[in-house]
Amino acid sequence: MAYKLSRLAPGSYDVLLHGVIIASLVQSGRTDDATWTAELLLDLPPGERPAPFTELEHTFGSLEEAQRWLGDAEIRGATGED
Repeated sequence: MAYKLSRLAPGSYDVLLHGVIIASLVQSGRTDDATWTAELLLDLPPGERPAPFTELEHTFGSLEEAQRWLGDAEIRGATGED
């Protein structure tokens, strides 16, 4: 997999696959109890969703968990921790 995360603002990333933005990854809540949601930008049928997306949205307990799920996606444009 060739996922990359491009930081837009604290708690907000574009998810790129082979250089194309296919999803967003955003933080909801305060840092100590925040959740992260990856959401595909297109409402693709299950057979056309890029792996590992089995649903249109997936929720995670941390940014690191989402990164691992996306195949250890590299973060671009990060200037600090979220």
